[in-house]
Amino acid sequence: MSSETSALPLLTVLLAAPRGFCAGVDRAIRVVEEALRRYGAPVYVRHEIVHNRTVVENLEAQGAVFVDELDAVPDGAHVVFSAHGVPKVVPEQAQNRGLDWLDATCPLVSKVHREAERHFAAGRHILMIGHAGHPEVVGTMGQLPPGQMTLVQDATEAEAVVPPAGDLAFITQTTLSVDDTADIVAILRRRFPRISGPKREDICYATTNRQAAVKAIAREADLMVVIGSPNSSNSQRLREVAERSGAQRAILLPTPAALDWSVLEGVRVLGISAGASAPESLVEELLKKLRNHYRLEVRERRVVEEDVVFRLPPPLA
Repeated sequence: MSSETSALPLLTVLLAAPRGFCAGVDRAIRVVEEALRRYGAPVYVRHEIVHNRTVVENLEAQGAVFVDELDAVPDGAHVVFSAHGVPKVVPEQAQNRGLDWLDATCPLVSKVHREAERHFAAGRHILMIGHAGHPEVVGTMGQLPPGQMTLVQDATEAEAVVPPAGDLAFITQTTLSVDDTADIVAILRRRFPRISGPKREDICYATTNRQAAVKAIAREADLMVVIGSPNSSNSQRLREVAERSGAQRAILLPTPAALDWSVLEGVRVLGISAGASAPESLVEELLKKLRNHYRLEVRERRVVEEDVVFRLPPPLA
C-alpha cells in the first residue's frame, strides 16, 4: 500500500449479491446483438430493450435503432420487441406489414401472459397487481380484450377494488416489491376467498434474490447506492427495500458519473447493489471512482447462487 493510499479515509463497501443482469435481460441483449450479427445494421427495437441507458447506448453504437412504435420502422426491416413484453396487437401489426420480427420478451413475463390467457379461458376476471403505465403491465393487459383485467397498484386499491361479479384471479408484474405484493395478495385473499392465484410466484427469481441481498446489508449501511435507471421498476424497488430494511439513506444512481460526492460525507459503510438491467461494468466503474477518494475495504455478501440461462428465440437459436 502506497503512502498516498494509506492517507485516504477508509470506506467499507458491502456489495449485495446477486446484483445486476438477470437471465431475461441477458437474453434480450443477446437477441439484439445476434440479430445485428446475422442481419446487419440497422436492426430496429421497439422501446428500450431493457431500462438502462448504458445498455441502450452500447447497442445503438452497434447499429440498433430504438423507436417508440412500429410506424417508425421501414418496410422490410428487422424489429425486436423489448424484454418487457408487448400487447398482442403489436406482433399482429408487424405481421400485417410484413416486418421480420423477433420477440425478446423475458420468458418469465411470457409465463404471466399464459396465466392470463388460462384465467380468461376459464371465465375469470383478472386483477393485475402492478404499476400503471409500466411497459410490462401494458403488455400483459394487452394479451386480452379490453375490460378483462383490472389494475391494482397498492394496498389501498386492493381494499377498494370492485371487480365484476363472478370468478376472480390475480396475476402480478414480475418486478414488484416482494413484501408489498404479499400485503396486496393478503388483502385480495381476505376480500375474495375464492380468488385464484398463480401456481408459482409471478415475481421473478431475480427480483426476489436482489431484494433479499439488499435486505442482508441494508441495516449495516450508512448509505445504500442502487445502480439503475429511474424508469427501471426493479431498481426503484431495490432502493425502497433498502430504506425499509434499515439503511440510513438509499439513492438510485443511473451511472457512476452522476454521483454527487457530497452524499458520501460522513459515510463509513456504503452498500452497493444494481438493478437487473444494470451491467456489472457500472459497479466496477463506481468502485474505481471511489478508490480515487477512499481506501476501500470491499466485502461481497451473497445470499444465493444464480445459474438461470434462457435460450434465444427459435429464429436465432
